[in-house]
Amino acid sequence: MKYIKHILVLVLAATVNSCGVYNFTGTGKIDAETFQVNFFQNNAEIIEPGIERQFTIRLQELIQNQTNLSITNSGGDLVYEGEITQYRISPMTATADQRAAQNRLSITVNVRFTNKKNEDDDFEKPFSFYYDFSGDSLPTGSVLTAALDEIFERITQDVFNESLAKW
Repeated sequence: MKYIKHILVLVLAATVNSCGVYNFTGTGKIDAETFQVNFFQNNAEIIEPGIERQFTIRLQELIQNQTNLSITNSGGDLVYEGEITQYRISPMTATADQRAAQNRLSITVNVRFTNKKNEDDDFEKPFSFYYDFSGDSLPTGSVLTAALDEIFERITQDVFNESLAKW
């Protein structure tokens, strides 16, 4: 009897997921088959080499992992493009001797989203996030890796939510 309950739950979950009413990523039915993520140029005043490639790949991977859309290099039903417009390090708190105790790395990405199947979904808007780190360290090596991971995870999820999840 215990196994029958587990089987029924799995069948129900598979039915609800495959019928187009609901899926577990939070998106409704997507009226598209393909997407493309064009290369995001780094137009920030301060250039950190390679972050534009990392961001582009992270956005592609997120969409592939959370939807059943196929990635394409051109002619996609959904098109993501834009540029990194800000890469900034700012002191957040100071010590008694006027030195930074904590710094903040902020990144802003301007995203243009085009849905060729439904132009009402199109948008262009900036997405930003930040990472705080010790004033004694520089944003290099493991500090930079941790910062970019956290910042890009948040920004790509925000872009996904705005474009496909409609949150």
